[in-house]
Amino acid sequence: MKPTIAPYPLTRFRRARQLQAVRGLVRENTLTTDDLIWPVFVRDGEGVEEPVPSMPGVMRRSVDQIAKAAVEAQALGIPAICIFPYTDPSLKTEDCAEAWNPDNLSNRAIRAIKAAAPDIAVMTDVALDPYNINGHDGYVVDGEIVNDKTVEALVKMTLAQAEAGADIIGPSDMMDGRIGEMRRALESSGHQNVMILSYAAKYASAFYGPFRDAVGASGALTGDKKTYQMDPANSNEALRLIERDLTEGADMVMIKPGMPYLDICRRVKDTFGAPTYAYQVSGEYAMIQAAAQNDWIDGEKAMLESLLAFKRAGCDGILTYFAPEVARILQG
Repeated sequence: MKPTIAPYPLTRFRRARQLQAVRGLVRENTLTTDDLIWPVFVRDGEGVEEPVPSMPGVMRRSVDQIAKAAVEAQALGIPAICIFPYTDPSLKTEDCAEAWNPDNLSNRAIRAIKAAAPDIAVMTDVALDPYNINGHDGYVVDGEIVNDKTVEALVKMTLAQAEAGADIIGPSDMMDGRIGEMRRALESSGHQNVMILSYAAKYASAFYGPFRDAVGASGALTGDKKTYQMDPANSNEALRLIERDLTEGADMVMIKPGMPYLDICRRVKDTFGAPTYAYQVSGEYAMIQAAAQNDWIDGEKAMLESLLAFKRAGCDGILTYFAPEVARILQG
């Protein structure tokens, strides 16, 4: 679009900025509670709310407390919750069998949320790292993260989550071909209405550190994830990955991390027009919180500005740990 404008002083852009009422009338993007997905961490126990030190304000909650949090989120108008498990180290194995245990933490949390807050959509994480003694998203064989064997395990994990009542499956593993296999398995097992929100462009980023603490994966991880997560230098590759996942049956796609990759969000939305999401990851959240706690920035304004940036970049929604706080502000 090339705007047509009269020369100065006939055109004065500041005219539309003089009044709050007019600034609202000409605003191009708006943040609402409908844009929010709240990531939550579930752990074992009962009545537990355990702070995550590297993520101020974020808790690991036991299943009963996750259900209470879902009720709160529903009352705030937050449309979806995404579950991440903090798995007991004794359950982490080479074969990752806990990943598809019908009674693992994630699946118990799905059922608890659906019972307590039926209007909330429940999203899950599909990757082996919370259950892998090696800390990787896939199986490790002779030092290599193997693809096809991992995909078989991810399909079993997907079906277990669908059986538990998940509405949205979130594959975050970045293995090749997993979306097609998951979609075929869901279709053939009677779960045609379960959606897939693919982490289609997930970068090998330095911004994930606090999250790995939150799910207990930091100590287990051997090496790095650069053989399956994307090179931060690449942009065209992201479009190829998005196109592949959409053709394999993804309903929605995600870019992760968020703010350092707003250019990718914009390119994806403009190219495909598919429902496009970004994850404001733990490192982004922690930086805003740390700066706010040191009075270096206005935390509330920075939080809202950062989320509005995702909408401006073309995102239909954002996974953010700020979701409850933002919802309270937006509700007035």
